[in-house]
Amino acid sequence: MKVLIIGANGKVARRSLQHFKNSSKHDAVAMIRKEEQASELKELGATETVIADLEGDISEAFKGIDAVVFAAGSGPSTGADKTVLIDLWGAIKTIDEAKKNGIKRFVMVSAINVDDPEAAPEKMRHYVVAKKLADDHLKASGLDYTIVRPGSLNNEDPIGKILLEEKIGHRNAEITRADVGHVVFETLDKTNTYGKIFEVLNGETPIEDAIKKV
Repeated sequence: MKVLIIGANGKVARRSLQHFKNSSKHDAVAMIRKEEQASELKELGATETVIADLEGDISEAFKGIDAVVFAAGSGPSTGADKTVLIDLWGAIKTIDEAKKNGIKRFVMVSAINVDDPEAAPEKMRHYVVAKKLADDHLKASGLDYTIVRPGSLNNEDPIGKILLEEKIGHRNAEITRADVGHVVFETLDKTNTYGKIFEVLNGETPIEDAIKKV
């Protein structure tokens, strides 16, 4: 599959690209804002790049694409306005463009616990609301979606083992961004993950085995 990666320069997406590099199953098309990002992302594993700004017209990026991964995020240093523009409106635009172009497969990188925004710390509530509304739009889209909801993220080396459940009953663990990137890659062609939402933390089950049981 030819997979468009939205937010390709982000930390999760960058860690996902290595799996594309080592695979003959999928080719990654990295959507970037600046041409100078292209060479590094190709070295990481992108087959090609396309320049588009999530806050502008992104329609050309979807030509010839078979699947979409939305891994974009406004980041912790921006305000609520950027969260709305990227995490909410950017996600909605991406979903709608996938539909317009007949692209059925869509993997969303969301966040743990977004079903209950009022339980989130006040400073995080706008982010959680944005993620929930984006997830809801995807669920109603008719696409073959998978929504991956990782817990607290860290930049440690990949562990390769996870706890994957529809709703995890505890929050006393984290997950590496590298392992989230691996989960995203592994779900792409797994039809048993279509129409599914699950949370992930690092745990005891190898990633491939955990995804087979979704």
